[in-house]
Amino acid sequence: MCRIRAFEGQSERAYRSGLAGGYLHVYNGMEATAIGWLSSIQPGDPVITAYRDHGHALYLGCDALECMAEIMGRATGLSKGKGGSMHLYSKEHNFYGGWGIVGGHTALGVGLAFGTKYRGGNEVTHCFLGDGAANAGVLYEVMNMASLWDLPVIFIIENNEFAMGTRLEYHAADPELHKRAEGFNMEHERIDGMDVLQVRKHAKRIIEKVRKTHRPYFLEIMNYRFAGHGAADNDQSLYRTPEEVERAKQRDPILLLGKHLTENGIASEAELEAIQREAEEEMEAVYEAAAAQPKPEPDAVYADVYTDMEPERGH
Repeated sequence: MCRIRAFEGQSERAYRSGLAGGYLHVYNGMEATAIGWLSSIQPGDPVITAYRDHGHALYLGCDALECMAEIMGRATGLSKGKGGSMHLYSKEHNFYGGWGIVGGHTALGVGLAFGTKYRGGNEVTHCFLGDGAANAGVLYEVMNMASLWDLPVIFIIENNEFAMGTRLEYHAADPELHKRAEGFNMEHERIDGMDVLQVRKHAKRIIEKVRKTHRPYFLEIMNYRFAGHGAADNDQSLYRTPEEVERAKQRDPILLLGKHLTENGIASEAELEAIQREAEEEMEAVYEAAAAQPKPEPDAVYADVYTDMEPERGH
């Protein structure tokens, strides 16, 4: 979680320095959701998410330098500098993005689960989405397919209480989003996403169930976004007060875990401070190294667009 928080600080630095092309969304305050969940999956399980994807990529093993290089549009980035912040991707780590179209990637997530069933595998697909994406029509089409066809997919709503600048109760007729699964004969629940140990506890239970039953599951994980919606979201006073953010920070997932570790004699304050310093130094070095990477050659725009199959003459 410290590595993700430090990485996000440097990614914002890249954006404000003009080194990050496109747009950028950070994961500050939400680290326990990805870490608690992804620490419970099995090797080979596909993971797919939306545009707030840096934390997932880092935990799954993607190289931090390659992630930052992608954010800066460098040829050595995960997607060869063509995708940017919202399109981190690594087939090697079973991480299938990083997608910018709100809710659109949920169809790809169900496709991954269908692939598992088609091949007779035992993988579980973990499809993360935001609370705003819970209003996308495509989600309900693929929820129906997933339930109808008994597909092993877990829809994980990372509910950070705001769809861009719109508070949950202003965009959802029923703010308990997990209830929407009832119409699709799908099990569902809501859990606390600020405590990494609690997320991990629930994740193990739910993932084991889906792996056994091959039935989809609809989960809503409640957390709070400390930063703005995106890097350009500077005037958050339009939809929340500084006092509200400070109250939420009392349950900072890094602080909560730190308190647990010290109170139970697992780590000292000095050890935790050393971990934080190490993460910050690592990511500062990553920033400098990424900024020195080469940009793609202009003709690289044509590479990897289609397959490498030779087209038939006349087509």
